[in-house]
Amino acid sequence: MTTSPQPEPVEVLLVEDDAGDELMTREAFEDNRIGNTLHVVRDGLEALDFLYRREQHKDAVRPDLILLDLNLPKYDGRQVLEKIKSDPDLKHIPVVVLTTSAAEEDILRSYKLHANAYVTKPVDLEQFIKAVQQIDDFFVTVVKLPRTC
Repeated sequence: MTTSPQPEPVEVLLVEDDAGDELMTREAFEDNRIGNTLHVVRDGLEALDFLYRREQHKDAVRPDLILLDLNLPKYDGRQVLEKIKSDPDLKHIPVVVLTTSAAEEDILRSYKLHANAYVTKPVDLEQFIKAVQQIDDFFVTVVKLPRTC
């Protein structure tokens, strides 16, 4: 019996202003026992600073995957998504919208802005952790991500 190779760890950028959701996301990654690196920024402006390596993020790594909340201060997630997907240097990075909104308008707009997936955050802690683990499993184990520089 052969074992499949462990997936290569990826750099994940979490754009999340809610400390509780950040904590649950960290727990989900830790419980999944995959050595991904989770970077956290708290608003849309800081997300763009991280992606463009500006200000305090001059040495930031280029993420392999972005988990993006829609309801953010400074720039909302829709504006961040639009900027990412219109930039030739960033548009290849998969973006999963991970938000509390289940509004059809938000779902449609996110996909029109080229989100790779849209996940409504479950309110139940256990279900939230499971959802994040499924995102992690899919984008780390199932699909092949382009390696960024």
